Amino acid sequence: MLLRVCCPSSFFYLRPLHLFSSTAKVPFCPSLPRQFRLSPSRSSSFRRMESSPASSSSPTPVTDSSADSLAKDLQNQSLGAVDEGVKIKKKLEDFNWDHSFVKELPGDPRTDVISREVLHACYSKVSPSVEVDDPQLVAWSVSVAELLDLDPKEFERPDFPLMLSGAKPLPGAMSYAQCYGGHQFGMWAGQLGDGRAITLGEVLNSKGERWELQLKGAGRTPYSRFADGLAVLRSSIREFLCSETMHCLGIPTTRALCLLTTGQNVTRDMFYDGNPKEEPGAIVCRVSQSFLRFGSYQIHASRGKEDLDIVRKLADYAIKHHFPHIESMDRSDSLSFKTGDEDDSVVDLTSNKYAAWIVEIAERTATLVARWQGVGFTHGVLNTDNMSILGQTIDYGPFGFLDAFDPSYTPNTTDLPGRRYCFANQPDIGLWNIAQFSKTLAVAQLINQKEANYAMERYGDKFMDEYQAIMSKKLGLTKYNKEVISKLLNNMSVDKVDYTNFFRLLANVKANPNTPENELLKPLKAVLLDIGKERKEAWIKWMRSYIQEVGGSEVSDEERKARMDSVNPKYILRNYLCQSAIDAAEQGDFSEVNNLIRLMKRPYEEQPGMEKYARLPPAWAYRPGVCMLSCSS
Repeated sequence: MLLRVCCPSSFFYLRPLHLFSSTAKVPFCPSLPRQFRLSPSRSSSFRRMESSPASSSSPTPVTDSSADSLAKDLQNQSLGAVDEGVKIKKKLEDFNWDHSFVKELPGDPRTDVISREVLHACYSKVSPSVEVDDPQLVAWSVSVAELLDLDPKEFERPDFPLMLSGAKPLPGAMSYAQCYGGHQFGMWAGQLGDGRAITLGEVLNSKGERWELQLKGAGRTPYSRFADGLAVLRSSIREFLCSETMHCLGIPTTRALCLLTTGQNVTRDMFYDGNPKEEPGAIVCRVSQSFLRFGSYQIHASRGKEDLDIVRKLADYAIKHHFPHIESMDRSDSLSFKTGDEDDSVVDLTSNKYAAWIVEIAERTATLVARWQGVGFTHGVLNTDNMSILGQTIDYGPFGFLDAFDPSYTPNTTDLPGRRYCFANQPDIGLWNIAQFSKTLAVAQLINQKEANYAMERYGDKFMDEYQAIMSKKLGLTKYNKEVISKLLNNMSVDKVDYTNFFRLLANVKANPNTPENELLKPLKAVLLDIGKERKEAWIKWMRSYIQEVGGSEVSDEERKARMDSVNPKYILRNYLCQSAIDAAEQGDFSEVNNLIRLMKRPYEEQPGMEKYARLPPAWAYRPGVCMLSCSS
């Protein structure tokens, strides 16, 4: 059985059968049953997780979903929402460090940075080694500083760039690089690890929240292989801008405290074509509750029985610090569910905390991917080492937001042969990655086969629930209408309509069934460009059905527009906008970087005077290096 998301023909399928017939040959991952199928859940979802709307076999009302609740929490976070009263303002020297990762998990006994296989360890202690020459702070996030209780005046310190580049030790830090592996483009890649990222440690804020600080581009580690552990300005600008943009869009993500230049050049072959060049070096200070990935567990399961206990220790660590509600479950919660198997088996999540954990990770991941699809975001490199256990967007490489709607769009030149990670495939890949993570926990005997199957079933159900709710809200529908949404996306695909601008303009349509035919498409004139008579008729037909659908509700045109504008951004971080900022920054002008920072803080608002940032991309935006990039940094 295929679980199909309502989209143009052949787009967005969740294909459980092919997930277990990958070309990847990984001896430590036993195949899960090929008979597994995604089916609508016949029970309520895990109550201690985000609640799911009922499975949708028929049109369902659109209500505030868990994704919306999560978005509201994230947006409150971006405003630095705290209890009324005096905010805590600390200096860098006053951070409340905890270092639980280093203290509670096995580490590498060696402290050198020679590239090597690191066995029986979750991390290697390593200090930043990047060389700097008058480093300069060029961008920062006050809202991230507030998460850390950091006084924004600290950004003005002369030695701030030195301390946040690692050139000058940050008092209390205990730096390390994490060991992990992963599947890259469907093939097991073995040990990977933090090759250019160095975590300084965990800061506990005044609310008791745990935030890891990590420097990306701070020098070599044992996981750097043949690379230098450095980062260049263009990729660092992209990461800083996109992580903060995603946050303000209400999408779970790692954050960025600051971006600085090192004053040193770094040599990179951007297109892997034998033409390296020198580029300005830079460092981003990334912030997250945790940088644990699926691959953090896979690497230890791949190394046989001797390291399986590390998988358990890592799971216990994650549950203790990042999923504490799972520890407090008991049988009175009655979290038992039928799996949909032919033998009508039951999975009891209260009897195995690891099963409850993988199910929550599956649901968080499904919610994340659904929200990506809603704003037209394509990650570009959905390897298992780039999948956060927290359900956050992590590792911004060759990402891209859709301009013209093209479900096969991939922003990654390395992905071009098969387009494995293209926009339309992201829901499938999310499920594939959950399958690999489930296998890892099964190998470590933390979950059984039925529990793994249930986690994947929940991924499918959760994704469908969230995606249908998101798309309904984008169209201003009070209930999900498969036919209206499917035909719309087909039309958009045929005519390569701008994804972001279309939905923003659609909010201006009046639900008047008596609108003359020659006026039906006027609200969409700016995005329906160069369409012939046949295509115009197709759009008019769709518009009639859309007006009939929205006109059947009691929601006024004004209220519908307000609701649609609250979920359809006016501004997104188009690749050409990033490139314009990068081009100027490489000449020492960071004004456009900061313009984009200000713009993306309020992506759903009109922002008079900033309309140029919502324009359709110019012709040069489609050249290599702008619309598509490699994994090179």
